[in-house]
Amino acid sequence: MVMTDPIADLLNRIKNAHKARFDKVDVPASRMKVEMARILKEEGYIKHFKLIKDNKQGVLRIHLKYGPDREPAIRDMRRISKPSRRIYVGFKEIPKVLNGLGIAILSTSRGILTDKQARQEGVGGELICSVW
Repeated sequence: MVMTDPIADLLNRIKNAHKARFDKVDVPASRMKVEMARILKEEGYIKHFKLIKDNKQGVLRIHLKYGPDREPAIRDMRRISKPSRRIYVGFKEIPKVLNGLGIAILSTSRGILTDKQARQEGVGGELICSVW
């Protein structure tokens, strides 16, 4: 099966697993997905992740995080830049997600960064998604 947007697939799998109250979700691995999972872990949206090697591209296993009443740590995730329409911003135009309560993930010349990290380093880039 050919996948046209693997990042949107990652976000949808995480959202669907949260709605079904799964503890973990498996997605086909890539370097970009591993970096996005690293950011989600650093920001406290997931418990942890693990890269499982196989003979193909590998599997990224993401362990989801829930609150005390099993409410998901991630309320919603939105894909911003799509393959059909790329969205690039300078560091002065990086949007704040819910006035700073959420994060935006950017692909920059210095790697995959959150909106706060990109503002601190003074770099812009492609807006991948927003999470809150």
